[in-house]
Order: sequence, then C-alpha cells, then structure tokens
Amino acid sequence: MAMLGLNHTSMSKFILVGFSAFPHLQLMFFLLFLLMYLFTLLGNLLIMATIWGERSLHTPMYLFLCALSVSEILYTFAIIPRMLADLLSTHRSIALTACASQMFFSFMFGFTHSFLLTVMGYDRYVAICHPLHYNVLMSPRGCACLVAWSWAGGSVMGLVVTTAIFHLTFCGHNEIHHFFCHVPPLLKLACGDNVSAVARGVGLVCIMALLGCCLLILLSYAFIVATILKIPSAEGRHKAFSTCASHLTVVVVHYGFASVIYFKPKGPQSMEGDTLMGITYTVLTPFLSPIIFSLRNKELKNAIKKTFFSKLFLQSS
Repeated sequence: MAMLGLNHTSMSKFILVGFSAFPHLQLMFFLLFLLMYLFTLLGNLLIMATIWGERSLHTPMYLFLCALSVSEILYTFAIIPRMLADLLSTHRSIALTACASQMFFSFMFGFTHSFLLTVMGYDRYVAICHPLHYNVLMSPRGCACLVAWSWAGGSVMGLVVTTAIFHLTFCGHNEIHHFFCHVPPLLKLACGDNVSAVARGVGLVCIMALLGCCLLILLSYAFIVATILKIPSAEGRHKAFSTCASHLTVVVVHYGFASVIYFKPKGPQSMEGDTLMGITYTVLTPFLSPIIFSLRNKELKNAIKKTFFSKLFLQSS
C-alpha cells in the first residue's frame, strides 16, 4: 500500500475495539456472524456455479449478476474474517498498513457493488424499453466494458478515500471504536487543521457517488414502469416486471441501509450503536442479496433446482 502515501506518524498500529462493549455476547455474535458469512459465501458461489453451468443463463443480465456475486464475496472477505477472529481474541491490534488495506478494499468492492447494480438497472432498461436493439447495445464486448468500468470506478473510489484518510496525522489514543477500519471512527483519531475539510470532502465524494448511482437506477425504472404500463395484457406486464423484481429488491435493501449510514442525523451517537449499525451493511445486506436473487428470480431459481437439487435428489434415491 505504499502507493497510498501513508502518513508517517508515531502511531504504527490501532486497536479495533469492536464488540468488546458486549463481552457476554461475543460468542453468540461469533456463531451468528459465522453462519451468516458462510451462507453468504455459499449462496454467491451457488449463483455463480449455476450461471456458469446453465447455458440458458449465459446472458448479460446473469453475467452482471455473476460479477455482483464476485464483488460481494470479496467485500465480505475484506471485513468479516478479521471481525470473526477479533471476536475470539483479546489481541485486537491492526497495523497501520493493514488498516489502510482493509479500508481500500472495503471501499473498492463496496462501490463496485453499487456501480454493478447501476449497470444491471441499465440492462433491464434496454431489455424492456429497447428490446430490438438489446443485442447491439448489450453485446459481449459492451457488457465486459461495463463490468470493467464498474471495477475501475470502485478502485478509484477506494484509492481516493483511503489516500485522503491516511494522509492525516493520527495522534492521541489509538482505539478505533468499530470492528473494522471505517472512516468516521478513524477521523476521530486524527488531529490537525485539515481534518474537518477531509471529512467533508470524503463524505461529499461518497454521497455524490451513491446518489449518482441511485438516481440513474431510479431514472431507468421510471422509463421501465412507463413502458410496462403500455403493455396491453396483464400477463405481459407481470412477465416484464418479474425480470426486474429481484434487482429492484436488492437495490432497495442496498440503498436503504446505505442511506441510514450516510444520512443519519448528526449529533451525539453512542459508539456501541454505531458498531451495531455497521452490521447492517457489512453482514446483513450481503447475507440477504443471494437469498433475494435466488428466490425472486424465477429463471435462476429453476436453474438452481435443475442443476443442484435434482442431482442431490437422484443421488440420495
């Protein structure tokens, strides 16, 4: 992480306070988060394996879903294993470079996820509003470029945020009141005249990126709803909307929890409350995403049954 130009201060490591405020609940938290993490991994791997193995799912929509699963696996891997280890340990120190790396990868994969959700909204817009041009607009090369740009955008966001934070000077105590290296608790450890300016700049960049993605998705769905309402048959309208249902549900969950974090009212907040709130976007949202896609997407649900559960049933019989 030398390219981030980490600020050389006397502080070489931090202490992740995490869930130490709940000593009697740490074992329960460990078991709960471990089960949710394993389910998240298995759910996303199942989606990826199903899309890879079922030729009928080799379409742009499922290519984007596969890329979304990859970003979700990597996002949770950047945060949750360390959190699980700390729940069982009394030694919760993390080196400055490891902290910067965790922040970079969590922001990179988190924003890649947001950009991919935006791309998936555009895919549904083209499929429903411009079906005759779909194969041209969503060619394999075009889809690959959209995925690549999403990853590139996530990388830039991760680099910008992490560079801004770790160019600050850290002084005083070194306890991060969170279970991973997140921006708000790290800003509380920084000192100097430029801390408030960096806090405003980082907040503005993150909010603008999220709002931009959210507005593009809303715009896509405004055109989609207008087009669906023009379909004469109720069956046609239901079929058109069913292709969007799983994506729209995940978008609502993703941006719903993100808005709680970024737009919560300013004022005195308990550090324990902030830590527990962090679970919503690091553990709960990734946990819900594969469930929503596998249950709400009829094609994917049928493919999973056909590819895996039918084979398991045949083997058991």
